[in-house]
Amino acid sequence: HLDNFEREADNPKNGKIDQVFQRNDFVLVQVLKEPISTKGPRLSCEITLPGRYMVLSPFNDHVAVSKKISSQDERKRLKVLVESIKPKGFGVIVRTAAEGKKVADLHNEIRELMENWEKIYNELRASKEPMKLLSEVDKTQSFLRDILSDTITKISVNSKDMYEGIKSYLKSIDPTRTNMVQMYKGTKPIFEHYDISRQIKSSFGKTSTFASGGYVVIEQTEAMHVIDVNSGPKNVSPDQETASLQVNIDAAEEIARQIRLRDIGGLIVVDFIDMKSNESRNELYKKMKEFMEHDRAQHTILPLSKFGLMQITRQRVRPPINIDTLETCSLCKGTGKAVPAILAVDNIVRDLDFILQNRPNTKLSLKAHPFVASYLTKGLFNIQWKWLLKYKKWFKITEDIELDIFTYIFYDHNGDEIRLD
Repeated sequence: HLDNFEREADNPKNGKIDQVFQRNDFVLVQVLKEPISTKGPRLSCEITLPGRYMVLSPFNDHVAVSKKISSQDERKRLKVLVESIKPKGFGVIVRTAAEGKKVADLHNEIRELMENWEKIYNELRASKEPMKLLSEVDKTQSFLRDILSDTITKISVNSKDMYEGIKSYLKSIDPTRTNMVQMYKGTKPIFEHYDISRQIKSSFGKTSTFASGGYVVIEQTEAMHVIDVNSGPKNVSPDQETASLQVNIDAAEEIARQIRLRDIGGLIVVDFIDMKSNESRNELYKKMKEFMEHDRAQHTILPLSKFGLMQITRQRVRPPINIDTLETCSLCKGTGKAVPAILAVDNIVRDLDFILQNRPNTKLSLKAHPFVASYLTKGLFNIQWKWLLKYKKWFKITEDIELDIFTYIFYDHNGDEIRLD
């Protein structure tokens, strides 16, 4: 407990770390943000211990209530209640999930969070080298702690240990809801049964469409994410301003969903379809704020600029989820220009001559990319027939889609690969 703990003055926010700490000083810190790209992790000495209903903060006496609890009476009730039960020397942030909860629920959670703090304190006193004192016990439980709500009615699990862990966690916070956890016993993988694999693959492409026929294009750069809104072919409304506003509103809803889905953070710039009316611009800005309202990450949305761009900043705790659904073409190597098969054939003829000079009696066969194989075999008087006349040998040619256009393999009469290196 921190009843008699004497607090020191806060460190200067704009100073340098070597003005406060000396080399090899032992300091209790918490990782607030994972390392991203070239930036290291962000650390803080302001420790917070999160629970389902509250966040406990040692060395702080302040009590704050989530702004998402709109009722002033409920905010006042929670603040008075928490101030009466919290330990001295600890601050508390009351989370949205605490709305309507009884004093017993909040008191039990404060007791659990205090047990975590005492564990940290005892291990800290015993430690003589840098060490991890506390972390999330279970990723599943921390996820449920943050997102579990009355709208979730079923949890399907394919792991026995996870099933027992979730049941135990629900029993500790709400015993009436333990029956919604179900053990999946189907023959198909659980992600295929619920069609999740397909949704994941389709959700992380560069383009995402929405109901009205429009689509958004999401591009990631080193500095920001750029999102372009396109109306698509379906919008034939005679009123261009109304049509543009509707497409932009539909796009805003999809963009808010994609931002949460991909966990995009940092600076996001959206290029909406141009609208002339200030009323339309304000309406779109208001709708975007509504669509982002339930996003748990801290974010700021600015009104449309005069060029029709909307800037959004969103809290970035970890790198964004970026599943690459595109592959570099084996023919053009990403240039967009395919290498002609005739260049690959020149190399094949060169190696063919070399092999026949050293092994003139060998019966050869060739395996190549389908484009190259077609170039050699298609047509009435093709290259395969020309080789027959030139070398007095028939070369069997087969296709292999796994090979790129410049890769080919010769085999002898035993089916063994002939290596030229």
